[in-house]
Amino acid sequence: MSYATQYIGKIVEVKIDRLLGSKHPKHNYHYPVNYGFIENTKAPDGEEIDAYILGVFKPVDVFNGKVIAVIHRTNDDDDKLVIVPEDKDYTDDQIKTLTEFQERFFESVIIR
Repeated sequence: MSYATQYIGKIVEVKIDRLLGSKHPKHNYHYPVNYGFIENTKAPDGEEIDAYILGVFKPVDVFNGKVIAVIHRTNDDDDKLVIVPEDKDYTDDQIKTLTEFQERFFESVIIR
């Protein structure tokens, strides 16, 4: 978890590999938010650290924003960053609602 919490409050660049509105390549759902990763990082699952982009309502390829939280999965080895435009914020309940499309398959807590 510490690998992800170090980003809270920081401005990061996210490379989007699942654009808002795109279909998941293996599962039967679409992304209601942009979803991507922080290049040149490494999470315990061996991949780069993943991130949900909230507050951006069009598909984007790259996004620079502020990390407001970490979704810490208690039954998986793959925490997610929550990134927003610098002038926005979301409550824990809003984060849960906006990421439920994917997070419903995991147990998690939101860390600020």
